[in-house]
Amino acid sequence: MATYIVLLLCFARGVMSCDNAVTRDQWGARPSRGINLMSTPVGFVFIHHTAMSYCFDQNACSQELRVIQNYHMDNRSWDDLGYNFLIGEDGRVYEARGWDRIGAHTYGWNDVAVAFSIMGNFNDRLPNDKALTALKNVIACGIKMGKITHNYKMYGHRDVRQTECPGNSLYALIKTWDHFGHTKPIKPTSSSQY
Repeated sequence: MATYIVLLLCFARGVMSCDNAVTRDQWGARPSRGINLMSTPVGFVFIHHTAMSYCFDQNACSQELRVIQNYHMDNRSWDDLGYNFLIGEDGRVYEARGWDRIGAHTYGWNDVAVAFSIMGNFNDRLPNDKALTALKNVIACGIKMGKITHNYKMYGHRDVRQTECPGNSLYALIKTWDHFGHTKPIKPTSSSQY
């Protein structure tokens, strides 16, 4: 509950308008099976795509989130959705695990990074401007809230694992952004198995 309140306070302070934030309750999330907290701020941000359906309004995005959550929990046997936040091409940011929970998004990095996944497959096209703006805004929100360090490094999922994620087109774009890490990431020492 505290995560929801802090997240909404950040949006209310003008970093991102409140109408762009969709809480777990609002999109109809199932309860998590377990919660593992991580230390923040984190210095790593990973960008993903879901490689599933696109969505362009809150109803379609909420439905897609439920499909993804069911897949992650029922097929992969994870505690919840793997990502911290998902983004639709409606320009909204959808809360998954939120800022303070260890995810299941980037094996070996889940306890020291947050992950943002844009819904859809971005191998052959870019997400629309609404989605890209929402991604930049939620990262800025995380910095303002003290959840992401101001000097964070951004990577695509493919930078630490053999995968097409976050898609060829989206990956080519994020490589041009200021915080993209152009050298191989080195994980800080951790006693965690995540």
